[in-house]
Amino acid sequence: MPDDVLKPGIETKDELPSLSPEDFVQPWERDDFCFPVETEVSPVSAESRAIVYLEPTSAGADRFRLAQIRLKGLQAARKLKRVLVTSPFPGDGKTTVALNLATVLSENGKVPVLLLEADVYRPTLLKKLGLKPWPGLTEYFRRGEDPLLAIRRIEPLGFYLLPAGQSVGDGASLLQSPFASQLILSLSSSSFRWILIDSPPTTPVADVLTLNGLVDATLLVARAGETPRETIEESVRVLGRDHILGVILNGVEGLNRMYSKYYGYGKSYGRVKLPKPGTLEGLGLNERAK
Repeated sequence: MPDDVLKPGIETKDELPSLSPEDFVQPWERDDFCFPVETEVSPVSAESRAIVYLEPTSAGADRFRLAQIRLKGLQAARKLKRVLVTSPFPGDGKTTVALNLATVLSENGKVPVLLLEADVYRPTLLKKLGLKPWPGLTEYFRRGEDPLLAIRRIEPLGFYLLPAGQSVGDGASLLQSPFASQLILSLSSSSFRWILIDSPPTTPVADVLTLNGLVDATLLVARAGETPRETIEESVRVLGRDHILGVILNGVEGLNRMYSKYYGYGKSYGRVKLPKPGTLEGLGLNERAK
């Protein structure tokens, strides 16, 4: 399928095509189908923590580029398109990781990447990006309407976003429903090269297991010095060791000092304590993950 199946530029919602939930699957499977979407322009402030865009010579940005290389290698070796990004606890940084991965994988908008915000309990992406909210997953689920109409292209970061919408207390009714599974499976037939899913943390377990079963692989995010090793190991056990691409350790102190000697970069983008005993370090991608 061509990479230009998704074309930004429509500025008003009235111009979007009206599709029923029964109809939206088939057009996305056609090679000649073009789905016009609105473009949202983000100020990309420091609050977004989009370091691959804001601080391209930082240690963090380089680590995301390393992840991009490894993920592209795995994609070339076997089918890898739908990737779940989750963490043991809220606050481990999974949404920031998902946002930066979507940005770096899109290669300045050249590669169609969709970031699907499935954390309907605590959605934060629109706030991070400094964007005015628009209806997302929860609203379209409640209305029984086509969720593809909620997709927007985010500039200047270059990826596409399907937001969670308003937070809900009972996310299980959505995440464990045919609505969610049909959406993810249908997107797999689209011309998106990557579909990154920002998932709720591994508790509640049932929600994550449902999403985990709909993707090709999972990335687990942990925070240096804070996420206990035993908690990470339990998440790995629940999700399936062979299904996990790797563990990304977020917030390692000291890397920027090393990079500043080479790049002349001295500003640190967020600092945390050094890892304590009992936490995993580094980033590794699992060649065996299914």
